[in-house]
Amino acid sequence: MENLTVKFNNTKDPDFITDLREQVNDYFVSHHLSHYANAAMIFKTIIILTITFGSYALILTNWFAPWQMLLLAIIFGLGVAGIGFSIQHDANHGAYSSNPTVNRILGLTLNLIGGNAFTWKIQHNILHHTYTNIYNLDEDLDAGIIVRLSPNAPLRKFHKYQQYFAFAAYSLVTLMWFLIKDFKKIKRYNGQVNPGYKKHIPTSEWIILLLSKIIYTTYAIVIPLLVLHIHWWQFLIGFLIMHFTTGVVLSVVFQLAHVVDGTEQPMPDDHGLIDNAWAVHQCRTTSNFAKKNKLVCWYVGGLNFQIEHHLFAKICSIHYPQISDIVKRVALKHGVPYHEQKTLFAAIKSHYRFLKILGNPNAV
Repeated sequence: MENLTVKFNNTKDPDFITDLREQVNDYFVSHHLSHYANAAMIFKTIIILTITFGSYALILTNWFAPWQMLLLAIIFGLGVAGIGFSIQHDANHGAYSSNPTVNRILGLTLNLIGGNAFTWKIQHNILHHTYTNIYNLDEDLDAGIIVRLSPNAPLRKFHKYQQYFAFAAYSLVTLMWFLIKDFKKIKRYNGQVNPGYKKHIPTSEWIILLLSKIIYTTYAIVIPLLVLHIHWWQFLIGFLIMHFTTGVVLSVVFQLAHVVDGTEQPMPDDHGLIDNAWAVHQCRTTSNFAKKNKLVCWYVGGLNFQIEHHLFAKICSIHYPQISDIVKRVALKHGVPYHEQKTLFAAIKSHYRFLKILGNPNAV
């Protein structure tokens, strides 16, 4: 599939996306609303940034015992995940503001927390959003050999236990992005013909990658080691706990949208065709969860409304709860599936169950 151009059969069910776009657009027009961030989103941005870097600043004061610093490290990790869910996610989709410069600046908050906006936009905006749940194209299904996230991935003997260790493996995600994956990805995407970034990566992006890693290393590792009145191993525990917190929270939320009961993982035919329209494909491969949980909705930046997000990635996530009833109604009207789990716990159970199925040879 590496050299195969994958296409969707957009001649099927063309009325679905047309009807849906008209009704969603009517909602914004009739309510005199912008598609972009509103006052509530801006306030949330301020709160998340304050919690994240406020907890970091409190750690550096040396006012707290090591165990209290550890609690602050967990809060810091939750704040970093919040930046990933809400701020950088909307900004790097171009959905936070109508001003590209604002989106660019807020998108770089991902670099500030150890990632890289440029490689993320290729993996997420291009590969994941275009080829959702298509193995070997959607890199969100690639967890290396450790966790099997697709029935189309190679099966290994230890995968029959993956439901027990997968969540621990997820905790390493942000640490690996910081240390290794961003460098590997920018090298792999450079000049890739299909399906990622088709041009050579600008020198400026290599420089931004290196500088942002240096900045993160300086404030997250060097400064605390110089300032804190604790042993180096105590700092290391706190640093790892922070990353483990961020990694498991981010990973689980993203997995609950696509690797759960009911969602499909189709493969193209020999001609590279997925026999569904792109919009229908998004609904078949995506699931919502905990739509009525206000805390979850606030914290995960609308990512529990993944169907709405995949269909309308250019709309700020703050609006997804309001348009979800429209999307569900139009989907069911056109006979398009609308997958959802009622609660966060139900979605986690569904992902656990799906991991167990993927690790069972009978699932192949």
